[in-house]
Amino acid sequence: MTIAARNLTWGVRRRTIVSDISLDVAQGETLGLIGPNGSGKSSLLRLLAGLKRPQSGKVEIDGQDIARIPRRALARQLAFVQQSAATDTNVSVRDVVRLGRTPHRSALAGWTPADEAAVASALNRVAMEGRRAQPWQTLSGGEKQRVHIARALAQDPRILFLDEPTNHLDIHHQIGILRMVRDLDLTSIVALHDLNLAAMFCDRIVVLEEGRIVASGTPGTVLNTDLLRAVFRVEADIAPSTATGLPHIRFLA
Repeated sequence: MTIAARNLTWGVRRRTIVSDISLDVAQGETLGLIGPNGSGKSSLLRLLAGLKRPQSGKVEIDGQDIARIPRRALARQLAFVQQSAATDTNVSVRDVVRLGRTPHRSALAGWTPADEAAVASALNRVAMEGRRAQPWQTLSGGEKQRVHIARALAQDPRILFLDEPTNHLDIHHQIGILRMVRDLDLTSIVALHDLNLAAMFCDRIVVLEEGRIVASGTPGTVLNTDLLRAVFRVEADIAPSTATGLPHIRFLA
């Protein structure tokens, strides 16, 4: 499933946060959104997912304007994983993932074998099937994030949006989650802070500054010392990784 934005603009009060953005994401592609704090990454992600309505412009999936798609039908096609989520409710891992089936069930419908199969498949895809009965509060940060991704996958979406999914996680869990997302058979758009992780796991990168796209392309073409200096205000050396051949950034003191 493809996604396209055409001249998206959105803001609050008199401040424009996303300004005249257009982009295309191919089916099965993993697109990374990077930029300094306040550059509009999270807002753009929510506009693309239909969680915010643009002041002008539109978003299309497979050529259809998402503003014309009923919310329940849209939730069967798109899933959103936020930066972090917490709950004080005493629930199990399975209970959390079951919530992903809500768009597929009517108010009076009972739990079906198809629902159960979707939950089991989602847990398997994030390697959490063995923890299905474990209380949510006993999970580590990385495990909780995997469960939130499983809840999104239980929706059976065609497009997955992730807003800083590696925040507050150690590097082992960061790499594990992004490798899992890359290997899913989905179109994915992910907002990231870590530029090296974006280079490792994204097919293409869009760089935002003050709500506008300032660069777009493969990690090898986008990430260069001039861009890092101009957009991120840092000095760095960039060289191909000996392990992957992808750009690796070493920031200079």
